[in-house]
Amino acid sequence: MGLTKTEEFTKTQNELAVLTKALGHPARIAILQFLIRTKACVCGDIVDELPLSQSTVSQHLKELKNAGLIKGNIDGPSVCYCIDEKAWLKAKKAIGDLFESYAVTDCC
Repeated sequence: MGLTKTEEFTKTQNELAVLTKALGHPARIAILQFLIRTKACVCGDIVDELPLSQSTVSQHLKELKNAGLIKGNIDGPSVCYCIDEKAWLKAKKAIGDLFESYAVTDCC
């Protein structure tokens, strides 16, 4: 059996895996793009933008929030979501560091 226990990997590796998993669905990318364009919104606005049900959008929002990419504030019956700027910059650096760590080689 292969090694699957996350505690066997570094904190950085685990954080990057959570981040990239959250980015691994086109609906989540669309949600992030919508939030970037609008700066903030109510969940209903996101549902109007995507060809998905309210419950499906909520699940995707939950994944993005768990990864730390977005934050939400409860305002009565609605939740206003926006990009978590601090986490966004950290994610940008983590992904950038991964790609920058590769040096072009004459391989394969």
